Amino acid sequence: MNTSTAAPKTTTSATRPIRRPGDRIFAGAAAGAGVLILVILAGVAVFLLVQAYPALVAAPEELPTPSAGGEGFVAYVWPLLFGTLLSATLALLVATPLAVCVALFISHYAPRKLSQGLGYLVDLLAAVPSIIFGLWGLAVLAPLTVPPTRWLEDNLGFIPLFAGPASAIGRTMLVAALVLAVMILPIVTAVAREVFLQTPLLHQEAALALGATRWEMVQLAVLPFGRSGIISGAMLGLGRALGETMAITIVLSVSGGVTFNLISDGNPATIAANIALEFPESTGLDVNTLIATGLVLFAVTLIVNLLARYVINRRRDFSGAN
Repeated sequence: MNTSTAAPKTTTSATRPIRRPGDRIFAGAAAGAGVLILVILAGVAVFLLVQAYPALVAAPEELPTPSAGGEGFVAYVWPLLFGTLLSATLALLVATPLAVCVALFISHYAPRKLSQGLGYLVDLLAAVPSIIFGLWGLAVLAPLTVPPTRWLEDNLGFIPLFAGPASAIGRTMLVAALVLAVMILPIVTAVAREVFLQTPLLHQEAALALGATRWEMVQLAVLPFGRSGIISGAMLGLGRALGETMAITIVLSVSGGVTFNLISDGNPATIAANIALEFPESTGLDVNTLIATGLVLFAVTLIVNLLARYVINRRRDFSGAN
């Protein structure tokens, strides 16, 4: 008599999740949106490359001033790139510490009702059009900086940043940087605030239980946890500052050249502001030259944003607490 029994049949279908039509549609739409963004980005890059090629291979004497008779396209774009990086870097140096302080106040110091209102106001600041910031900088901030810049020239004129002569109307690189700092402040603050709010509660309570003050708790638990978030937010703000156009066009008094002097009327232009000023009256190769400068700005901004994403992805969470 055969007492063996057949082994039960196992099916893997029971362990597989059931994908409903709505799930498939949503997954396909999400994937399609991601692919569409990449296609658009590649299309923009191809357009810039094709339109910029005539300027990249043109003879120096064919390019618009200030590179005529110079060294070609590099001599034309270098002062513009220098002005772009200088204004954006100064804005970042001013905005980042202030943004961190505002984010800490909203997340760990302000009462709950006040913190919510302040958070909304900071986020609302990002919705103000850039031309409004430019008009504010020209009409309000620029005249206010005239006496301080004259003092800087008289007392710190030996420093190249304050060599002068100080502008009589305040349309300086210093004012442009301050306007940009106000514009990128909401971006850096929002990122830093969200990261600070994600600090594990157990880590904060442990620091307080060991006798730390609130500020010591922030130093020991919150700031180390949010360091990479601060860096990524700052780099996102830098990408925003690099591409700003109208505010810089309104505020900055441009004379060309490369200079670190922040308080004089002679300032290097930025790439975006130069395109806005020159494009309406440009034809032929001049248009290709402006598009080529746009390609340089596109590459710089892309590198900054990719670096910011790299920092975000490498953020290390504290383990063992949620």
